[in-house]
Amino acid sequence: MATLLTDEIQKREYPSVLQTADGRPVAREEWAEHRQEMTELLERYSYGKTPRIPVRVWGESELISNDAYDGRVFRERVRLFFETERGKTSFPVEFFIPKGEEKPPVFLHIAFRPVPDKYIPVEKITAAGYALCVVVYTDMMNDDHFGDFSGGIAEHFGTDEKRGREEWGKIGMWAYGASRVLDYMIESRHDVDTARVAVIGHSRLGKTALWCAAQDERFAAAISNDSGYGGAASSRHGAGERITDFLRSGSWDWFCERFKDYTGDGEDRKPYDQSLLLALIAPRYLCVGSATLDRGADPKAEFLTTLNASRAWELLGGRGLVCPDRMPEAGERFYDGDVGYQLRGGVHFLDPADWDAYIEFLDRKFGRDSTV
Repeated sequence: MATLLTDEIQKREYPSVLQTADGRPVAREEWAEHRQEMTELLERYSYGKTPRIPVRVWGESELISNDAYDGRVFRERVRLFFETERGKTSFPVEFFIPKGEEKPPVFLHIAFRPVPDKYIPVEKITAAGYALCVVVYTDMMNDDHFGDFSGGIAEHFGTDEKRGREEWGKIGMWAYGASRVLDYMIESRHDVDTARVAVIGHSRLGKTALWCAAQDERFAAAISNDSGYGGAASSRHGAGERITDFLRSGSWDWFCERFKDYTGDGEDRKPYDQSLLLALIAPRYLCVGSATLDRGADPKAEFLTTLNASRAWELLGGRGLVCPDRMPEAGERFYDGDVGYQLRGGVHFLDPADWDAYIEFLDRKFGRDSTV
């Protein structure tokens, strides 16, 4: 790792992803055990524990269009069902599959709104030869804040405002739903390449995409856009979101109850860190995107956390984040390693230029050559 950036990481006291909680170095053959330790720390202090997977997942087609986007795209809306101990629940997902592409790779986009939406350039994505699956997060679980766990996935697992200290929050629920979409794809979608699915999200849904891929190793790649703290950015000695911001806005219910314990100076002494979250995605592909004017997400912290976490890829025989020994400049994309980072000029937004960047990243990792 480069010297000046290493000094900055050490100054911020980011923990090593290659050490156990008691400070012992981790060897390559010990990674599975260490991975479990990191997962348990994040469950205990940040996201809460995810329930076991359902017995059965299936989908029922609700609407099919074979001539979407001037006949270039097959579009299908599916209602996805899964069974829990409290009965079955369901939510809609939508597929956009480019014609003329045999088993294309997939962007599984955990989205704020359904198509059409300014964040989702369907034509750009499908023209590049990628299938797109869109699942709207509030169709899985509400985002009404202040501990409102009524309806949705929470209802089917008995989670309510009296939840336990380490019981899951809404990020865990949205991530759980996205994994059920992958269940369905693997079982039933023979028109896409389920070995090359990248889960992607922006802002709180970038946090969700990372936690989803961290737990579910079937995802080939994870992409977070402006995900900030709770996502790609460590809050240790940072300049972005703090736990008090989540408490004030009511979005603390994205996390478990223990998340509230480390306000003030506790931010810099937490027993977990976002570096652990990113390291859990190793040795698969990871791309983190930031925006220069996105103060809340703290782009500098997003970059340094990604660099710190990338040592996990190096331990496992891959290539971490390859970059110059300096902070990135607007417009730069560092894509030579299995871990990528891109910095866009501008504000907190999922821009078409971001999609260009993520398509380029996956093209390089999947050995494709699409024209964006």
